[in-house]
This record gives sequence, C-alpha cells and structure tokens, in this order.
Amino acid sequence: MSLLLPFPAGAPVLRPATVLELEATVAELDGIPTGTLMERAGAAAFVVLRQRWPQAKRLVVVCGRGNNAGDGYVLARLGHDAGLQVSVLQLLGERKDSGDAARALARLPVTPHAFEPGLLADADVIVDALFGIGLRGHPNAAASTVIAAINASHKPVLALDIPSGLDAETGAGASTAVHATVTTTFIARKPGLLTGRAIEAVGDLHCCALDLPASSLATAHAVAEHLALADLRTRLPHRRRASHKGDHGHVLVIGGAAGMGGAARLAGEAALRSGAGLVSVYCHRDYQSGLLAARPELMVTGFDGAPDGAALTPLVQRADVLVVGPGLSTAGWAGPLLEALIHTGKPLLLDADGLNALAHRPATSTPLPQLILTPHPGEAGRLLGISTAEVEVDRYAAANALQARYGGVIVLKGAGTIVTDGERTSVIAGGNPGMASGGMGDVLAGVIGALRGQGFSAYDAARLGVALHAWAGDQAVAKRGGERGLLASDLFEFFSAGLQPG
Repeated sequence: MSLLLPFPAGAPVLRPATVLELEATVAELDGIPTGTLMERAGAAAFVVLRQRWPQAKRLVVVCGRGNNAGDGYVLARLGHDAGLQVSVLQLLGERKDSGDAARALARLPVTPHAFEPGLLADADVIVDALFGIGLRGHPNAAASTVIAAINASHKPVLALDIPSGLDAETGAGASTAVHATVTTTFIARKPGLLTGRAIEAVGDLHCCALDLPASSLATAHAVAEHLALADLRTRLPHRRRASHKGDHGHVLVIGGAAGMGGAARLAGEAALRSGAGLVSVYCHRDYQSGLLAARPELMVTGFDGAPDGAALTPLVQRADVLVVGPGLSTAGWAGPLLEALIHTGKPLLLDADGLNALAHRPATSTPLPQLILTPHPGEAGRLLGISTAEVEVDRYAAANALQARYGGVIVLKGAGTIVTDGERTSVIAGGNPGMASGGMGDVLAGVIGALRGQGFSAYDAARLGVALHAWAGDQAVAKRGGERGLLASDLFEFFSAGLQPG
C-alpha cells in the first residue's frame, strides 16, 4: 500500500545563479528595478537587526564591493536615519562600485573609512556586507584578514545574504568564513546555507522574499526544499476508527549481534513509538530475554553466532519492511546475509553495519530502487570510496552520487540532513548538537522503517522520519534544559505527539 500523501511544498532552495537570473527577470518582466530590490534588502535586514538587538546604538557596517556592499550601504543609511551611530568600513581595492551599489554609496550620509580591526571595538552589532552569493572559492588574503578580525571581535554579527567567505552553492569554507549570529538571506534560501558546518557560520537564518511576485518565484527552478516537521504534519492522515495492527505495518529489525544488542532494541522501540502495528527483532540470543523484559511489545527471535537462514525466512516473509544494520556487526556473514535480503524484494532500510556490508558489494551491482540508505558522512565516504572530509565539502554532491550509485532514497545525516531520491531533494531543519550521541542513528532507522511500513512512500517516509526525529530531539532538549547528556531513548516520548495530524 502507498499513502501517496500530497505533502505541501517546503520553502524553495535556489542556486545562486538562479537567484541572479530571477532578479533580472523580475526587472524585465515585472518592472521592479534591481535598485529597488537592493533598497528592500537593506530595509529587510535592518528590520531583523532592530528586532534581534533592539538596544543596539552603534553599528559598524563592513562593506566590500558590488551589490552585497550596496545592501550594506542601504542598511547603514537607514540606521543613521533612525538615530543610530553608524560607521561604514570598506575593504578597498582597485575595482570601484558601479550601478546600484554606486548609487547606494552616493546616498550614504556618513563617510566610509578604510577597514581597520580596531574600529570594530565599539560596535554593538557588526554588519557583514563583504561578499554576496557570487563568491566561489576562497577569499583573497586581504578579505581573509577582515573576516578573521570580525570573528576575533566576538561581537554580534548580522550577515547580509550569506556569511562572507561561505560558498552559497555548497556551504564550503565554513571554517574560514564570517561566523554570523544571524544571517538574513534574500529572495530564497541558498543550498550552502542549510547543511553541514555551514550552519555554524550562518547562525539563525531569516529569509526575506523582498515582495517578489509569486508568479515569478514559481517559475524559478528549486534544487531542493527546506522542511521542518511543521511543514509535513498538517497533511498527516487520521487513522480509521476500525483499523487494526495489521493495517500499520510490520517492521523487522535485523541486527543486535554479540556486544551490540542495544542498537536493535533502540531501533525496535523507535518503530513501535512511531506507530508501527507490529515490530519483530532478530538479534543475538543473548539479548532475547532482555529485550522482551524491557519492551514486551517487541517480538524477539534470537540467533547463535550468525543468523540462521531457516529461522529468518519466515520472519522476512511476514514483514512489510526490513531495517537492517543496527548492531549487525561486520562479520563475514553480513555480506551474504545482505545479498539474500536484497533478493527478497522487500522494502529495505540499511543503516550502520548494513551500510558497511553494502560498501563491499561489487561496484557493478545494479542500483536498488527499494532501498533507503541512512549514512552519516563517514559511512557515505566508505560507500563512495572517498574521505569524510570530501563528503562534507559538498554534501549535496555526495548525496546525489550515492543515489546514482545505489538507487533508492538517500538520507545523508548530519546538521541539515539531506534526503534525495535523485529527482527530489529535501533539506530538513531542526535538531541540535545534543543529538550527537550513540544510538541516535538506530532510533532514526526505526522511525523511518515504521513510517515506510505504514504505507508512506520511501521518500516521504525518509523526510518525515528525519523531521520527526529532529523535532523530538529539540523537544527533549527543551524539557531537559540542555543538550549535554541527551540520550537517544529520550526522544521516544515525543514521537506520538509529533505524528498527530495538524
């Protein structure tokens, strides 16, 4: 069965080049000059600044060249007109401003000064208007010095459109970019703002559409959508009053080899808490009685040493979806077991050691459309034969490469988890650093497996599962009052509430 839910679209994510094309189209077809958009951008950012720092009296606006500097000039003028003490510092170079930026500079009521680090000391807020979304590659030495000085000031920073030094396409360069407190981006979210280490540079993200016509925005090609649980739960279906456990999917968790029984337990209980009608666990016999005692709703079958095909076959036949890998181990039998499970044709989610087994399949193997893969960056690197660092340089490219090689749906975990099926991509908002603890991935595997078993398509199960997992993590931190010491099982109590139709 498939629910084929008409989930609403999330916020569109546009490539930098698409945004620039859209600005030109709006100027030509809708009669909105680019200078008007610059005025709107500076005004929108100033509103964000005043809302976030209402007591701020002294602004230092650091400008480079081009339209991003123009946005900064507009904000500086508005700040001066509002009675704030405003200083404008310029990164000087051979190229002079022209067009809209030059006109914004001409209207500036204060005299800009050449950048000096000491001039940042008196700022209540620093405004970063050095580079916009057109920057690719690394800033030059002079710009890098300015960025380092901004970060070393330890002042609140508002970045205009994107933190300077960050690649708007990929999010690369986060370690050497401006680390903003707040980023106000314009027209639409850009891919590089939303995932991986870039999130640390972006800070709190605001998106201001600048009152562009909805018809023009609708024509722009979005490379992804930015989603949180609130965007999805409004269309969750109500259960029929006469439904029974068989209507809500039977999940089989295969894992929990010697020394790793907790992983299977976490995945199994997460599936139960996420609404699966039935959950079976196939794990090492040492954990069978413990799992049943701790969670009697689980149906647990044990194996000695290695899984027994004769015992496993009827369990697989009864299941609607297989979650393979939590605590599976990398023993020699893992590869043949995975191959046998793949050939059952059952919907299959691979996590942890299931992914490690997949990485050893021949490179010529045919992609598998029934798969959901949930790698963290290290596992993604092993699957692609590259380093973790290479994965993190461009997480979108890595997710797409995984999908092209293995098929199905890819869930590239981490801050700003990416979900793609090769045709559609979602970046999931939410979650927190407290979730960087053992067992969180096992819980996510159980959640997604449960949703897949309940009839959601693989793509919808993955993105809804990631959004629910992130939201529950945030709820758990709010309840506990802090991120440190968060346990994977702390999320369980929030799953039911998170899956109530909005």
